[in-house]
Amino acid sequence: MASTKAYNEDKVALLIGCFIFLLALGKFAGLDLLGWGLKMGMWVNSPLDCWKSASKGMLPGVGALIASYVFIAAVMSVGIKLMKGNIGKFLYGFTCIFFIAIACYTVGANAYIAANPTEIAKQGITWSLGLSTEAGLIVALVMGILLGNLTPGFAESLREACRPELFVKIAIVILGAELGVKAADAAGFAGHVIFRGLCAIVEAYLLYWSVVYYVARKYFKFNKEWAAPLASGISICGVSAAIATGGAIRARPVVPIMVSSLVVVFTCIEMLILPFIAQHFLYTEPMVAGGWMGLAVKSDGGAIASGAITESLILSKMAGLGTKWEPGWVVMVTTTVKIFIDMFIGVWALVLAYIWTAKFDKTRGERTMTWSDVMDRFPRFVLGYLGTFLILLFFCLSSPELHKLGKSMAGALNGFRVMFFLLTFFSIGLVSNFRKLKEEGIGRLAVVYIVCLFGFIIWVGLFISYAFFHGMTPPVMAG
Repeated sequence: MASTKAYNEDKVALLIGCFIFLLALGKFAGLDLLGWGLKMGMWVNSPLDCWKSASKGMLPGVGALIASYVFIAAVMSVGIKLMKGNIGKFLYGFTCIFFIAIACYTVGANAYIAANPTEIAKQGITWSLGLSTEAGLIVALVMGILLGNLTPGFAESLREACRPELFVKIAIVILGAELGVKAADAAGFAGHVIFRGLCAIVEAYLLYWSVVYYVARKYFKFNKEWAAPLASGISICGVSAAIATGGAIRARPVVPIMVSSLVVVFTCIEMLILPFIAQHFLYTEPMVAGGWMGLAVKSDGGAIASGAITESLILSKMAGLGTKWEPGWVVMVTTTVKIFIDMFIGVWALVLAYIWTAKFDKTRGERTMTWSDVMDRFPRFVLGYLGTFLILLFFCLSSPELHKLGKSMAGALNGFRVMFFLLTFFSIGLVSNFRKLKEEGIGRLAVVYIVCLFGFIIWVGLFISYAFFHGMTPPVMAG
């Protein structure tokens, strides 16, 4: 007799994420099974220029958009069925959410909003806000907030499809494969840069997490359920870390959602401020500046975009002083530090699952804790993240040919990861009812974030980056 037990979000995210990953693996067998997927990029004249297929020329932009909608709607419907949800209501809500979110990202990807200083001339424009295409995530979040608070009836009609935790968990499984390729790229860089980056993030993270947790508990009186995701969100990698930690300690869904909202807002603020501080004070220490961006800015795209802006500003200033450094090295340091931080998400989720099971979970009574107790609490989707990371890392390190295929595969996966993150941010905004969030204490949460980020984390990150990267400079360009 078939089981009627509903799957939880962790299991569904693991299944869907791994299914998409398996399709992408077709590249290694000569099959481009995801090349039709939507890949969004910067545009200047027409919004339609934002949309392309992952494999050049496989489908026109609109065709890739429609194909991606149909595919994601289909696999998500299977997931909703496994979770015993209402597929009809889901499809209605998902259709609205998907196309509104895509429109938001398209607006944010306009070159006048997104282009960093190195891209302005290439885009044929004279100025830009320099926020990177991740500005589209900010636009989606803001639009979700507006709709959720100004049109509560419409937002309620989308509730069956408004599943930010499910969307981001799928994205994290996919993200593992991309990071596996990036880690393989990093293996070819100077060994001492990578070693210093690893040491820097371990030291920084252990300091960051413990201090934020202590401040939230001691001075702002947050309980463990709030303090742990907040500490991870500020300390590791923002949204992904907050969601993973929330799963590990079984926090209520509102907790990582609120932390994620703050991460997005403050990432944007950091991107607008920190690169210019680095240009003014660290132009003779470019590698320190790159490491600082990786340690201080709390989203992948935001950190790497900040590293690119910082590199452009510093290299331009040094060229005016008569020194021309090779481009790419500052961003490489930022990316390397960020990769190690991302890798730490799965490890830390397992650590927290153990601690919460051994110390704080009272449901076991007096019986001895077992490994199955820890794994029952451990968020399953993190296993997918670790698995896709290790598989791609192994393939890419095996041979140059497989590494090239891995990069191509990661390109197709990146499009789906962006779409799932986009759905996440729009959904977070949609469920962010300010009246309810105020009752939950988002104002106090924001104060903790401001105090820890600007009072401690940014400056300790700078000190640690200086300790490990001081004195290192990019090679000087010939001629």
